[in-house]
Amino acid sequence: MNYTCIAVDDEPLALEKIVSFIDRLPFLKLEAKFDRPVEALAYLSTYKTDLLFLDIQMETMTGLDLLAALPDRPQVVLTTAYSEYALKGYEFEVTDYLLKPYSFERFAQAVNKAVKRISEKAPVVENAPNFIFVKSDYRLLKIMLSDILYIEGMRDYRCIHTPIGKILTDQTFGSFEEQLPSSQFIRIHKSYMVSLSKIESIEKHRVKIGKELLPVSESYREGFYGRIG
Repeated sequence: MNYTCIAVDDEPLALEKIVSFIDRLPFLKLEAKFDRPVEALAYLSTYKTDLLFLDIQMETMTGLDLLAALPDRPQVVLTTAYSEYALKGYEFEVTDYLLKPYSFERFAQAVNKAVKRISEKAPVVENAPNFIFVKSDYRLLKIMLSDILYIEGMRDYRCIHTPIGKILTDQTFGSFEEQLPSSQFIRIHKSYMVSLSKIESIEKHRVKIGKELLPVSESYREGFYGRIG
């Protein structure tokens, strides 16, 4: 599924950076880009979009002023060089906040979070994205949700177990909880997050996935057993 977006930034180089990052994600479709927030406001009063990339500090109108003028806001990712605007931005329930200069990896993480929120609000579950991008070494790997058996915490890393091998990443469990749909994945232990569809059996507070028996810790049992009924 494709998601529409627009980009707003009065700095030409910053705007082109956003556009180039959008082009690298095949499920994003750039509908328009603006270097004047007033023009973006006029566009959004007529057309809908899924995701808005918005600079905060602009000369004619700040990004926060633009958000305040929008009665129906899309998912919003704020971009700025000034960290002091972060708290004010979250008053508008923005999806994420990118502090310039930001990397493509950080940009993709924000997009994943926005897509997850969009899919949770969507009335048709089938339209939800069926993959995530995960940083591994110096690459972003596309992983199909159906390939994830479980995720294991290993000190400073998380190990994604799939039928064809393991993928190491330094992304946190908190990041995975933001990215992965809660209807399909659940935390069962401080060191384990599992795919509900891959659980073969449950015995003595342990779940069996393939040849592995993974513990369901006491602090996660109520939520886990409540989920599976």
